[in-house]
Amino acid sequence: MKIVVCIKQVPDTKGGVKFNPDGTLDRGAMLTIMNPDDKAGLEAALRLKDQYGAEVTVVTMGLPKAEEVLREAMAMGADNGVLVTDRVLGGADTWATSQTLAGAIRNLEYDLIISGRQAIDGDTAQVGPQISEHLGIPVISYAQKIREINLEDKYIVVERQYDDRYHVVKAQLPCLLTALAELNEPRYMTPGGIFDAYAKEITVWGRKDLIDVEDSNLGLKGSPTQIARASDKVRKGAGEQVNLDPAASADYIVSKLAAKHVI
Repeated sequence: MKIVVCIKQVPDTKGGVKFNPDGTLDRGAMLTIMNPDDKAGLEAALRLKDQYGAEVTVVTMGLPKAEEVLREAMAMGADNGVLVTDRVLGGADTWATSQTLAGAIRNLEYDLIISGRQAIDGDTAQVGPQISEHLGIPVISYAQKIREINLEDKYIVVERQYDDRYHVVKAQLPCLLTALAELNEPRYMTPGGIFDAYAKEITVWGRKDLIDVEDSNLGLKGSPTQIARASDKVRKGAGEQVNLDPAASADYIVSKLAAKHVI
């Protein structure tokens, strides 16, 4: 069984967010982490590896420093890492990103592709389903539990989160899942795993390695989404403090809510 996991190096928002003049994130100037939903998807793949002896390949698109997140994934137990990096891919929105990742994945063999539901830097939840569309395979989004995989008959059964309940969905393999962070508790890297990860070679692909992707669908120029304005999180004021007895405090709060048309 061969599994491809799409992971993303995202800004660690605790360290602050920086923007380029064109409104895109200045990823080179920020502290980074592995996207939480992607890490849950990676853990799901590693558990399937433990159960079926699957081969797990992690793929990411980003700056050369995104190699760090691939090393982390390999230290957790992934077998191979693929970094897709090229200047022409910079500034990509979800459409251009999914086109790029699909073009890279066409080089690989896979029975299952797993991505996170969404990335914390964009929160669109679009890239995974778009990859499946480009590759012409079924997608099960918002996966909260993998119930069954039948390699002989080539199907997968997944619980898909839906409001206050879930759907049980069966799909033919190959298939793409988008994983929720709640899917599982990701394992830690081990000292031996870290040593092995840095002894392995990362595969690096650029524009020339993408299969069946037009230049017009890549990078900032191939992104139909236009950013009108971007800024850091607006800081709230200090607020207002009052010292009143309980009855007067209740009246004060009600008056403020009424003034803002909340009640």
